[in-house]
Order: sequence, then structure tokens, then C-alpha cells
Amino acid sequence: MDRPDWVDYQTSPDRYRHWKLKFDGPVATLLADVDENGGLRPGYKLKLNSYDLGVDIELNDAVNRIRFEHPEVRAVVVTSGKDRVFCSGANIFMLGSSSHAWKVNFCKFTNETRNGLEDSSKYDGLKFLAAANGSCAGGGYELALACDEILLIDDRSSSVSLPEVPLLGVLPGTGGLTRLTDKRHVRHDLADVFCTTSEGVRGQKAVDWRLVDGIAKPAQFAEKVRERALALAALSDRPTNAKGVALTPLKRKVETDALLYSHVSVAIDRGARTAALTVKGPSGHEPSDIAAIEAASADWYPLALAREVEDAILSMRTNEPDIGVWLIKTEGDPAAALALDKTLAALKDHWFVRATTGYLRRTLSRLDVSSRSLFALIDEGSCFAGTLFELALACDRIYHLALDDEGRAPRIALSVSNFGDYPMATGQTRLARRFYEERAPLEAAKAAIGRPLDARGAFDLGLATSIPDDIDWGDEIRIVAEERVSLSPDALTAMEANLRFNGAETMFTRIFGRLSAWQNWIFQRPNAVGEKGALKIYGSGEKAAFDWRRV
Repeated sequence: MDRPDWVDYQTSPDRYRHWKLKFDGPVATLLADVDENGGLRPGYKLKLNSYDLGVDIELNDAVNRIRFEHPEVRAVVVTSGKDRVFCSGANIFMLGSSSHAWKVNFCKFTNETRNGLEDSSKYDGLKFLAAANGSCAGGGYELALACDEILLIDDRSSSVSLPEVPLLGVLPGTGGLTRLTDKRHVRHDLADVFCTTSEGVRGQKAVDWRLVDGIAKPAQFAEKVRERALALAALSDRPTNAKGVALTPLKRKVETDALLYSHVSVAIDRGARTAALTVKGPSGHEPSDIAAIEAASADWYPLALAREVEDAILSMRTNEPDIGVWLIKTEGDPAAALALDKTLAALKDHWFVRATTGYLRRTLSRLDVSSRSLFALIDEGSCFAGTLFELALACDRIYHLALDDEGRAPRIALSVSNFGDYPMATGQTRLARRFYEERAPLEAAKAAIGRPLDARGAFDLGLATSIPDDIDWGDEIRIVAEERVSLSPDALTAMEANLRFNGAETMFTRIFGRLSAWQNWIFQRPNAVGEKGALKIYGSGEKAAFDWRRV
């Protein structure tokens, strides 16, 4: 395929330009050593460990490799390989030269990567320590905030800061303000001072304000980092002697109008501005014991599925911004999908199964926050059962074909997985979100676990939006898609945040909700940050000065 601008989310440690991985028993070190000439696109230099999408793609890959290839690792130290700087945040020159859609998806992926650290800490026992061995600013501090603890070097110059407001006139974009209050419980008046002070806060004051968990003089810093990392590792229940699972390259073919994987395919209709994302269900001969699952390794269906769906979502978001409607389909045997869910439930405490369930959980969450219109199409041969039905529940609407022929009528089925294995950013299951936690419809859905439901059965339980028959099916789906493609895909960011997250707010929903508001305000303004004539930058690197006035 001739797409020189194609962004590939697949990488591996031997291809990293910005991160180095080191392993020492239960502790891994993620060393940020950003190549300033290694920007994903031309036109800017990644000075002072600033980052762009390419840096975060490597970070996401590195964390996944720790999760699966190194089960003995219980704590991860995130630190810098550069002198006197931890990370200066997202590269302002990259943002200034990027389109609105690019910024939206860059910030969203950055949020998901940081949220993923907290997800792994909560569910998988993998702990994170930010060892800020230099200045830690903007998105760099937001990365540190996503870790379980922050240790700052006390060298009289290194500080933590969120300088976006005083220097750029914009709000921190990847959860900084939210984590200050919701996670670290920084007093709101101190937070107000902190995020409007460009020079930041250092030393004991940073500890007193709860901006960091500890400080250490340069001579003792490495020893203190090691001590805290081992203390965090002691809190983990990850195995000490398990064999890791190598994340081998995906079997993927990229064509002009298609993405083809082993279990997933994406067919793009550019004229209609739609994409059909089809997931093939399990074969029915999936392994059901740990030895066989470990032997299957990265080819084990649930792990392969999570990786392929994730890659498809990320590739479509970034590389196909004009394709505004995704039609989600499945095919296969629902009974095989339900049997696989039973295996996942029976072996859920094994580290590999738990890590795989976590990968599925995070991948499904990517659908929830994708600013695209998502319609599930349940037609002949569909396999929306158990875990795979979560794909439909993540959609804005569910269309279920009603057929009088019992042998051909598509059916869905629920499993126990739909009631707790894949919580959303709200902490709710998608079923609980769907029914606003109301007891009656949830109990009715629970009573239907394992029972095949045709269109009428699904509709009566509130599990389908519309159930057209075979005469109306084609026209209804066509009209719905035509109506929806008239909307700008990225204009749906606020709609997604309001309608898909209709339950109780959490730190994660506030992060995404505020990001949506921030994007729609700052990125669409005529004089938005980085646009020509809006932001004047004097000097370069650490000494750069910014003037928000129109120039």
C-alpha cells in the first residue's frame, strides 16, 4: 500500500528510538531518552525529552511487553536518560503544526496510555514509580501523576510544574488538573497557585503540597528509587517464576481500503464514508487448560483478538479521520464464544489469563472513547455472545435482524463476563451503564445468561435499538449511515463523553470529559495555540518564552 503518511502503532524494542528497557528481578526501568531528531513527522525537534505520538506508541508497546513478556516484574520505574530533565511534555511545535483531528487523537491516545498504567496497578498488580531525576513539566508531570508514586530529585533546580496556563494560555490536556485533586488530593487553593506558576514547585515544598511523595539528594537518589521500587513490588501479586509470553508481530495486511488480520477485518467504503469492522469468533477448539493456553502463547484467541482489535481501532482513528461511521459486525458460533468465556472465568486468577482479560478491558475502553459513530449490526451468522457482545454494548446503537426462519435468525447471548469483567471508565459494566443501574432490567438480563436470544428476545430485554426484518434491513442501515456521515467525526467528542458515560463520574471520565471540552474549545478556535498568528515563540528549548497575544 502506498501510504507514506500511514502511522503504524506496531513496534518492538529493537525499533525503539526514544525508550530503553532494563530489567533487574522484580523491577523494570523505563528510561526516556528521546531522540530529538526522531519525530514521527518532519518540522520539529523533540528537545528536552518532549514527546509526540511516536514516543507514546513506544511507551504503550513497552508497557505491554512488561505485562506479558516479563511476568516476574512487579514494579516499573519511569525515569529519564537525560541530564537535569525528566520530561518537558508534549512538543509544542508538533501541536502547532498538527490538524485538529490529529491533536484530538494524539491526546486521546496519550490519555489511554497513562490511564493504562493505573489500570494495570489496580487490576494486574503492576506498580509504577516516577523517578523524576530532573525538571518535570506539563505532560511529563502528567505522566508522573499516572504512576503510583513520584520521587523528585532534590538538586535545588528540578521541579514539577504544569505551566500550560501561564505560558500558553491553555489547560493541561492529559489529566493533570484532575489527578492533582482526585488522586493526589492537593488542596484546591494550592493547586490553583501551582498550575498558574510557570516555574513550578521543588524540594520539600513539593512534598508538603502533595505534588510528589518524596525527595532525595542527588547522591542518595538512585538508592532511594531502588528502595521505593522494591517496596511497591512487595505490594504486587504477580508471579516470581512464570515464563513470559512473547508478543510476536501481528499477522496484518494493510491495503488501500482494508485492514486484514487473523480474526479481524476492516473494509472501508470511502464513497459512503463508512467502515465495516468484522470480528471472527473463536473456532470452538480453543484450549481450556493453562498448559495449552501457554503453548498457544500470543496466538491464544483472546490475546490475539485484543491486539488486533486495538490495532484496528488506533489505525482507523489516526489514519482514516474522514471515516465517521464504524459498522461493528461479528461472525462465528455463539456457543464457542460462550465456551471461551467459561474458560476465562475458570482460570481468571492465572497471571496470563488475568493480563489478557486486562488487555481486552483496555481495548474495549478504546471503543468507548472513540469519537466515531458506532453501530452494531447483528445479522445472519453473527457471533455477538459474551465477551464479543461487549463490542455491541460499546456501540451507540444496536441493530438486530429479525427473521421468521428459526434456523437463520441471528441470536445474541450473555455470559457472566458481561456483568463485571470489562468495566468502563465509569467503573460500571456496559449493561449497568445501559440501564442506569436499575435493578429490574439488570436482573432480567442476568436471568437470560447463556440463553440464545433472537431479535424479539433481545429487544424485549432492552438489548437492541431496532429490529428490522429482512425486507427493511438494507434500507434502514443505509439511511442511518447516510444520516450520520453528515456529521464531522471529531465533532462527536463531546457527544461521546456525555452519552456513553452517563453514569457516576470517576477520575477517568472527568479526564476524558474535560479533554473533550478542551479540544473543542482550544483546537477549533481561529487563534488556537500554535496556529499561525496566534502564538509567538521566542528562543528555543528550556529558555523558550511564549507570547499568547496575537502577532
